[in-house]
Amino acid sequence: MDTTTPKQNTTPTTPAPTSPRPQAGARTNTPNRSFGSSNRFPKREGGQGGERKPRTFFERPKPEFDQKMVSIRRVTRVVAGGRRMTFAVALAIGDKKGSIGLGTGKGGDTAIAIAKALRQAKKNMFKIKTTKDMSITHEVSAKFSSSKLVVRPNRGKGLVAGSTVRDMLILAGLKNVTAKLHSGSKNKLNNARVAYKTLYQLKAIASLPKVAAFIAEQEEEAKVEAKEIAVEVTK
Repeated sequence: MDTTTPKQNTTPTTPAPTSPRPQAGARTNTPNRSFGSSNRFPKREGGQGGERKPRTFFERPKPEFDQKMVSIRRVTRVVAGGRRMTFAVALAIGDKKGSIGLGTGKGGDTAIAIAKALRQAKKNMFKIKTTKDMSITHEVSAKFSSSKLVVRPNRGKGLVAGSTVRDMLILAGLKNVTAKLHSGSKNKLNNARVAYKTLYQLKAIASLPKVAAFIAEQEEEAKVEAKEIAVEVTK
């Protein structure tokens, strides 16, 4: 029986070559195999996955008259069930060709109040008698509550006015006109009312019963508001 141990292979084995580790911040030549590469998900052409079509924008229809918000306020009434809040809106409209209108509206929401004011302003619209250069023929003046206004023509000086009176004259399309408020009232609604009442004296049609009734109604409403404010101040 052979008890000799088998000879071991003494030939040295060479280790497999290992690539050196890249240092931090060093660039590598390996291709970028990111998830969002263009090769993996090629761009489709045509069909549903193609290029997007340009959006089409629809132009809003131009309103019939130019509008200007004179005043908007929140009114709170104390009732048996609690407080009830409503909105009061005053709106002026015009076509910048000699027509002007003013309306007021109340509602539980601003959109409802604006719609009511616009409807009333269209009903109370009238045409102003103007000259060729969109000025007025003569001087006019009026008084509404504590607001006093004088409007007179000027020659080539443009529109000289302030406060809501200027907005009313711009909506009417008047030029070369000077307007002066002879009062210390800063109530925008009353200033717009006195401008409306002043321009009513320059109406093109002889009689407008609806507009005259509206002015009288506004005067009564202004008196009631003044009394309510006086009562609140005394309390």
